[in-house]
Amino acid sequence: MRLENKVVIITGAASGIGKEIAMLFVKEGAKVVVADVNEKGGEELVTRIKDAGGDGFFAPLDVSDREQSRKMVEAAMERYGKIDVLINNAGITQDAFLSKMTVEQWDRVIEVDLTGVFNCIQAVVGVMLKQENGVIINASSISGLYGNIGQINYASAKAGLIGMTKSLAKELGKKGIRVNAIAPGFIVTPMTAAVPNKVLEMMREKTPLRRLGETMDVAYAYLYLASEEASFVNGAVLCVDGGLTL
Repeated sequence: MRLENKVVIITGAASGIGKEIAMLFVKEGAKVVVADVNEKGGEELVTRIKDAGGDGFFAPLDVSDREQSRKMVEAAMERYGKIDVLINNAGITQDAFLSKMTVEQWDRVIEVDLTGVFNCIQAVVGVMLKQENGVIINASSISGLYGNIGQINYASAKAGLIGMTKSLAKELGKKGIRVNAIAPGFIVTPMTAAVPNKVLEMMREKTPLRRLGETMDVAYAYLYLASEEASFVNGAVLCVDGGLTL
């Protein structure tokens, strides 16, 4: 198994891509901390993990709350005594054109999608520095690389994560900590359920592979970056978009 006995924190794990990552990692031998604001969904996922013979527990977490981030890391250390991988998957969208975007919409997306990642990394990095090893993977987006109409808040946050990833890869790499990012394209998740069908169809047509991504497509990319197979990959942004951005 590629992640045998590795302790992995996954934020936003209760649904969508996060849930797929969690179940795949459990299959590969990881012990998973299911960190999410959604207690019901998180506990249901932990039940699935245990039913599959895996090890995991739920930790309540709003990533924009620094104290909750600290307590989540403390809970992981109390249970497992180490943290090998942090996956910053939690994120939200609140789309609007610039002329109609409220300050609240701007602030909330930046708080969760950018500052929330900073909070979680800062909470966990002390553990990884003491261990002199660790893996951090951030969920960026092709919107962060190329922009997207109606998503200046989301695209700005995801672009910020790319800068954060590359800066931390330089800062922490010499301490044995690898930092990388995933940039998914259009993936079928609960978040994309609100996207009009005509937009989704347009994305299918623009994608050379002529389909939208599945959550498992992204989960396998996370598995690679979390595993020893990617031991010399640091500061990378891996696009999982079917060639959409070519």
